[in-house]
Amino acid sequence: MVDSSVNRLHFSNQDSRHRTWVPRFDRRAYNARMRDEATYICDSCGEEIVVPVDPSGGESQEYVEDCPVCCCPNVIHVEIDDDGSARVWAEAE
Repeated sequence: MVDSSVNRLHFSNQDSRHRTWVPRFDRRAYNARMRDEATYICDSCGEEIVVPVDPSGGESQEYVEDCPVCCCPNVIHVEIDDDGSARVWAEAE
């Protein structure tokens, strides 16, 4: 799978003896992807968990999800601002 934030390669010619291909960073693709995901800290094990954010679910969402690390259930709270940024936190069920 290709990361959409790395959309092109460019040639770095700092030293003609050591030419390398390095990825170019596309900030717009990165920011779009970051709005689709958010993280929370599991209340049981303390691991940072990445979850998808679905703005079509409304500006205030709540659901139960098991931690993929420790399998303990968490109540996930999602609040989406007007600019599309999400605030996510979890509580033990």
